[in-house]
Amino acid sequence: MGRYIPRAIPIKQYLKRKSLFLLGPRQTGKSSYVKEELKEDIALFWNLLDGRLRMRVLADPSLLSEEVAVKDLRDCLIVIDEIQKCPELLDEVHLLIEERNIRFLLTGSSARKLRSGGVNLLGGRAAQIILHPLVYPEIHALEEYPYTLDHIFSSGLLPSMYCSDQPEIDLGDYVHVYLNEEIAAERVTRKLPQFSRFLQIAAMTNSQMLNYTNVASDIGVSRQAVKQWYDILIDTLIGFELPPFQATKKRKAIGTAKFYFFDIGVARALRNIPTPAKGTTEFGEFFEQYIAIELRAFLDYTKNRHELTYWRSTADQEVDFLIGTELAIEVKASSTISSKHLRGLRALREENIFSNYCIVCQEEHPRTLEEITIYPWKYFLEQLWKGKLIK
Repeated sequence: MGRYIPRAIPIKQYLKRKSLFLLGPRQTGKSSYVKEELKEDIALFWNLLDGRLRMRVLADPSLLSEEVAVKDLRDCLIVIDEIQKCPELLDEVHLLIEERNIRFLLTGSSARKLRSGGVNLLGGRAAQIILHPLVYPEIHALEEYPYTLDHIFSSGLLPSMYCSDQPEIDLGDYVHVYLNEEIAAERVTRKLPQFSRFLQIAAMTNSQMLNYTNVASDIGVSRQAVKQWYDILIDTLIGFELPPFQATKKRKAIGTAKFYFFDIGVARALRNIPTPAKGTTEFGEFFEQYIAIELRAFLDYTKNRHELTYWRSTADQEVDFLIGTELAIEVKASSTISSKHLRGLRALREENIFSNYCIVCQEEHPRTLEEITIYPWKYFLEQLWKGKLIK
């Protein structure tokens, strides 16, 4: 395991104003962030992974208010780790925010339980932010680990995996834990063998348009079950949908969303394939997924109001990513971009909707081709995170 990597997520900034739900898949680094970057600020810390504490709190959630009263805590920070293990605590949290002006950091790896059963989500008194896997500002200058696509595709970007000497073993364990703890323990499906097969197929169709019917046929379950299982992946933050952009007029757009796993390493482990070589279809797919992950994290961390979408016409012209109407982005794993790679961007540009158009690729230097900017991938990420590409 490597050292702690400081994170780009602006948690301290939010906590100055109000309480915060910090959500993220397992091992994205929520607990490490709290221990390393908030330890001097925490007045009380509860970890609901502690079985004894969890049983006591489930039996009597008012224990939180009692401990706060005994310690006479006011106008301070309290952290509750894995809040989804006891959502009933949120009524007590709500009360303490109102009566004692306490700010809470509430972490969790699943939004499912917090969205079900009429749980008190604090009525807007807490913001929500997702902790993503590692992103460009956090790792591009690390000397201990090579910042290359090969390394990213091999280990993925979960901190413990990125720094691991044995990412294949660790990623396999991660997938096993997800199945057994996030799915089996929460009893969201009784068909674990079929769900395991679903995960493999979902990973094989990663970055493609959702097709519940085809996936259901491959597994031998109902279309409704497949739709529910995709919802589980989204609720447990293991994946996300990319909605389609449909405001084009000259060319009719397809209205089906795409689906991406939250991490490349996890998607590769589910597919049970080796690190893809340059020039292969898998390499191009993972390259597209990597840019998707970076764009999503950037928009979340900066609270940018532009929506991330993609566009595909009924004539199969496609642009991989759109940020609001500011920037249209095509991703190509090629080391040499030519006019043939501009087909989708050319078609979209005729709609006269977007301010700028670019290709992210493996060329060595930025340049312009037919008024479309060609970005080497590292340079693109540098400019993105510096705020130079999006208003």
